[in-house]
Amino acid sequence: MAHRIITQVVVTGTRVLSRAFAEAWKQASASSQYAKAQAKNNPGAANTFASHGLTLEEACKILNVKPPQNGKANMEDVTERFKRLFDVNDPQKGGSFYLQSKILRARERIESEVRQAEEKASREAELKEGWKPKVFKDR
Repeated sequence: MAHRIITQVVVTGTRVLSRAFAEAWKQASASSQYAKAQAKNNPGAANTFASHGLTLEEACKILNVKPPQNGKANMEDVTERFKRLFDVNDPQKGGSFYLQSKILRARERIESEVRQAEEKASREAELKEGWKPKVFKDR
């Protein structure tokens, strides 16, 4: 009698877990397809939300700075506000770890946006100048 109950519990548990894994797989697949479609529709904005969890607008609101114009931002102002807010929200001083992590992600998001714009500008400048290989005379 006991072996019947144990078998029934094991079978039921296996069915529940297999359904949960199947549902998780479906959600992950749908999320992946959505991300691919978004990247295809707007290739420059592939990293706007997925990698950082924040949009540029949210990051600017968190740090209370102006969004980068033409890929240029006042990084001194961003760094100064980041340091002040990061220190104020230190968990050891009674602050919130959640807010501190949001502030860190906001700074990283703004920095990545500026870095991408700088890389794009340098690529365009290199294309404008033309390809100039480095030639070493001693080789």
